[in-house]
Amino acid sequence: MSYPVVNPVETGENINRIRKERGITVKDMSEYFGMVNTNSIYKWLRGETLPSLENFYALSVLLETSMNDMIAI
Repeated sequence: MSYPVVNPVETGENINRIRKERGITVKDMSEYFGMVNTNSIYKWLRGETLPSLENFYALSVLLETSMNDMIAI
């Protein structure tokens, strides 16, 4: 069995796809997280960084999906 590794680019693509399917804007996401700007959100969507565990959980609530549906291994 190999050690599972999260693919940040594919994970960002999954988050972006689900976000669009739900009709949620990047601005909506930044307001939900209480962020002043959208830079961090765009970094998640491009796969430059991954959300923290807490933010993954909050995303799953906002996007009405499971964390497993967002994370790409």
